[in-house]
Amino acid sequence: MVEELPQAEDAIAACADTAIWALPEGELIAALDTAYRIEQCLAAVKLALIRELDGRGTATTQGASSTAVWLRERLRLTIPAARRLVDLAAVLDTGNPGVRLALADGHITVEQARVITDTIDTVQTAAGPEAADTALGVLVEWAGQFDPTLLRKLSTRILDHVAPDIADAATKAALDAEARRATRARHLTLSTLTDGRLRLTGILDTETFGLLRAAIDPLSAPSGPDDQRSPGQRRHDALSDVCRLALRTGELPEHGGDCAQVVVTTSYDGLSRQLGSGTLDTGLHLTPEAVRRLACDAGILPAVLSGSGQPLDIGRQRRLITGPLRRALVLRDGGCAFPGCDRPPRWCDAHHIEHWADGGQTSLANAVLLCGHHHRHLHLHHSEWTVRLAGDGHPEFVPPAWLDPEQLPRRNHYNRRT
Repeated sequence: MVEELPQAEDAIAACADTAIWALPEGELIAALDTAYRIEQCLAAVKLALIRELDGRGTATTQGASSTAVWLRERLRLTIPAARRLVDLAAVLDTGNPGVRLALADGHITVEQARVITDTIDTVQTAAGPEAADTALGVLVEWAGQFDPTLLRKLSTRILDHVAPDIADAATKAALDAEARRATRARHLTLSTLTDGRLRLTGILDTETFGLLRAAIDPLSAPSGPDDQRSPGQRRHDALSDVCRLALRTGELPEHGGDCAQVVVTTSYDGLSRQLGSGTLDTGLHLTPEAVRRLACDAGILPAVLSGSGQPLDIGRQRRLITGPLRRALVLRDGGCAFPGCDRPPRWCDAHHIEHWADGGQTSLANAVLLCGHHHRHLHLHHSEWTVRLAGDGHPEFVPPAWLDPEQLPRRNHYNRRT
């Protein structure tokens, strides 16, 4: 009974105070299994309560715009998590009662219930209630062996077991239903964390996921034996490279009447002394190193201000390596010029060897192609690596002494054109 939940809470709280370190391993495992079953049973109770409150309109009565918003405040959830609870509560209430019973008995988890509910709904539409009941028994049995991800994969062929005569047609219907669910659920969220970092979260449909993987996988491989980035960092940098390429094409739609571009605002004195930070047009701040690196890129529009805040320069073309000059740079370097890198020209920025803020000219003799990773690397380690043009007019890099005590110049042999 719901009225007994406070007593159950007291009993669970007492368990939390138990000296579990003294228990034998077998009892610990059994206790873990029991605690997990209880958690799923309580989840079934919670969903039933949410469904009843949603049906009564409690959220709007108390001033919230929806039950999901009310749950966010009441239970301190994120909106997506609250919406998932409301949706699942509705589905369990109106769908096959056997799923709700299996969850309440602790035989399946909440995520498995979501998979089974989706599958049962599809089976009932395709083959009727009798096949749906049979499918429920099969799926609950599978849930005792497989996690939600694998269970969803297996569920796409459930009709092979319960209604083989219509399996092929129903499988197509199931895939279509899954595609519709993915389309409804798709989203991308960009949010600012309290420490200044940014969080990117979202759910992609299958097609977009394939496009993203195709775009970033070739750029996510280590750029050489000295690449110390983690796989997650390499994927992050690959996404940055893809965005740079999209900006560089010039084919994105206008935004507010201007071409798509990144605007970085900084002071000239601070930039020239390598001390001034920059501000994006979104209000976010950049480090001085990032400002100087971005100012190299033709896809970036630098807005340089005087000490009084007056614009001195809004992306003058002579500071950007574009058009014939970039084409000449591509012909000379053939891609990222950093030793050991095989990134092609379209993934590369044009870097000023002597930064324009330090008086460097925008010319072929003062430019080198660098991929996003090595462009960042060079700016972060500008005091360690030195890039210069050799006597034959091709770039070479002098490594730091800790890497090569003799500091012999290195060249890129992947992209050299002979």
